[in-house]
Amino acid sequence: MLQALGWGAVAASSLLLGAALGVLRRWPKLLIGIVLGFGAGALISSVAFDLAQDGLETSGAVPVAIGIGLGALAFFLADAAVERIGGRAGGGAAGLPLALGALLDGIPEQAVLGIGLAAGGGISIALLVAIFVSNLPEGVGSSADMVEAGKSRRSILALWAVVAVVCMLATLGGALVARAAPPQFQGGINGFAAGALLVMLTDSMIPEAKEKARNWAGLSVVVGFAVAAALSQLA
Repeated sequence: MLQALGWGAVAASSLLLGAALGVLRRWPKLLIGIVLGFGAGALISSVAFDLAQDGLETSGAVPVAIGIGLGALAFFLADAAVERIGGRAGGGAAGLPLALGALLDGIPEQAVLGIGLAAGGGISIALLVAIFVSNLPEGVGSSADMVEAGKSRRSILALWAVVAVVCMLATLGGALVARAAPPQFQGGINGFAAGALLVMLTDSMIPEAKEKARNWAGLSVVVGFAVAAALSQLA
């Protein structure tokens, strides 16, 4: 359990790091978009080589497919709720809705780290890198928007510290659930996380990378995928 908390803290720390970078200065959109694209590519690799592959080996196709469908639907409905309160619109809605959006992205990602640890496969370095990198631009962009909306730097950092702690605890939660669950259910959990991440990538992360990085977005996604795939195979 301490191991799950430790690795969860490492992954979630990039949210707070991104928030700190965002309140210190304004970063070029191109740079944020490239980092976002790299993180998206790394997450795609993790979905393919860590989540789906491990789930299929553990439980077979049916539990993974059911999990993917349920995870996609759950993220879609939760994201729609965040949209209704301005979570991804930025602007004057900066604050709690943005934190909810980060939680929505971060919880399934980090729960997977705990699932991998509970399954005895150790930490997935590729997934850890993907989560760490993808968190950075989210923290930078959101905290910069909150500064422009008049939020104090102290309150912004406190808010993102809470988000990071909750995401860290999601790693522990994933480990506890996976340890108590039968193999078929573990494959479904992997599928659930994969479905949620795929919807997030399609609806949010990749479009935002394209908007900010323009023609560099596709290249950064491919580089992120290649690096994460190599790390996954080496691990």
